[in-house]
Amino acid sequence: MRSMVVLVAVLGAGAAHADASPAFAKVRDAAEALGGLGPFLDKYMGRCGSVLEGGGDCQRNAETFRRAANGKKYYMIITEDSAANLSLGGNDGKSDFTLNLTPFFPGSDSAVTHGAPSKTDANGNPVLPFIAMKGTLPDGWNMAMLARQLQARAMRIQVVFTPLGSWTLPKKGGGTIKGVKARLDAVLVSVGRTGEEIAIWTGH
Repeated sequence: MRSMVVLVAVLGAGAAHADASPAFAKVRDAAEALGGLGPFLDKYMGRCGSVLEGGGDCQRNAETFRRAANGKKYYMIITEDSAANLSLGGNDGKSDFTLNLTPFFPGSDSAVTHGAPSKTDANGNPVLPFIAMKGTLPDGWNMAMLARQLQARAMRIQVVFTPLGSWTLPKKGGGTIKGVKARLDAVLVSVGRTGEEIAIWTGH
């Protein structure tokens, strides 16, 4: 699984919160903010030993947590240094463009994904289809500037997702890869330094 570390900010983080578009804000405000994706994934997936080693209680706790979490909306912020799952798609040569988002958000030993992957690539990473996000350049920008900002990981990603269950795939070299099958409800990409909105996507 990819080694990218996801840092998640607490809800109420200044510019990321105040400047959100109404369409995104409506979905976000109905969600519970995560203080960290790793702890959430550990509780959901259950980092448990064998029953003989005392892992039975851990497994039961994870099952209880999953039942409570499934169908509930959660909100997280992927900070700039961790936003490595964005790439530039097509553009109209002027101001409108498409961002390709790989809906894979790792934390701890697993990840949140949009839907469930069915296979891995040659490097052992889960294969997921892009989400195409429509965007418009901020004033004073051009496509070359946008490409540089993406390459420099200058973007911040806000995500609202709903857990639906878990998935498991064989791991290259043995073992398994596990993750949370989720529905992404809304995604907002902004410039981390200024809070300017770059692109928005909603699942409705």
